[in-house]
Amino acid sequence: MTRKFSKGPLIDGVKDIIAVASGKGGVGKSTTAVNLAVALANTCQLKVGLLDADIYGPSIPMMMKVSGKPEVSKEMKMVPIENYGVKCMSIGFLVEKDAPIVWRGPMVMSALEKMTRGVDWGNLDILVVDMPPGTGDAQLSISQRLQLSGALIVSTPQDIALIDARRGANMFRKVEVPILGLVENMSCFKCPNCGEQSYIFGHGGARRTADEMDMAFLGEIPLEMEIRRSSDEGSPLVFSEPDSAVSIAYNDVANKVVYRLAELTKERQGVQKFCCENMQALGRPGL
Repeated sequence: MTRKFSKGPLIDGVKDIIAVASGKGGVGKSTTAVNLAVALANTCQLKVGLLDADIYGPSIPMMMKVSGKPEVSKEMKMVPIENYGVKCMSIGFLVEKDAPIVWRGPMVMSALEKMTRGVDWGNLDILVVDMPPGTGDAQLSISQRLQLSGALIVSTPQDIALIDARRGANMFRKVEVPILGLVENMSCFKCPNCGEQSYIFGHGGARRTADEMDMAFLGEIPLEMEIRRSSDEGSPLVFSEPDSAVSIAYNDVANKVVYRLAELTKERQGVQKFCCENMQALGRPGL
């Protein structure tokens, strides 16, 4: 099937929008989204935004150490709150910390609309979207409305998580969103005392799944005690401990994402040029 390329993001000033997704919760999706965004901003020196689209369980305010109500611009758009070089927006800024969000689908989509096009993002190279877990209506609607440049799938090595990772990848393919690759989180645990590595959730499952589904394998993120601490304290590990094994792995993933986006841009431009040339040959105006 010939892929129908979208015309690009519909958010003013944003070049690329990428989703960080998982088929199920608890695999480290938000941790990956946060550290990827900070790595893109600080290591890759890009202008980056981070959208917390996990409406029912917003984690970004705590993990990025940002709080308070967003200011409103003259154009009546919310101004994202910035930390670690990343502009952040979350429903967590707009509701009480412990308040349950018991909204139905239409209200969720209305909130997401306001947090994307109702935000003054400025000029961004990449907007990272921390997706809600699963493959339901909210995920499908976000994928279609934001015209994503690509999706990054996060999973642990265990089979039960990889089953849902496959579902997530297939959902994006169904709506013609390119898969940037698969990240294996919690790949191994290194004992802080003796240094011995333990593959708690299995070994190599994500790499095999990526090969079977013709996806790029973006890397393995080890499980370290500092990950929990840094998340709870709102200090992303790639910023607070840039020389750690986890930070090195996330920086490598960030570089691969940038390279893959550049490839997709060239591919899209090539298709558009081909279409224009053929339209002109037929005596019709180009795209």
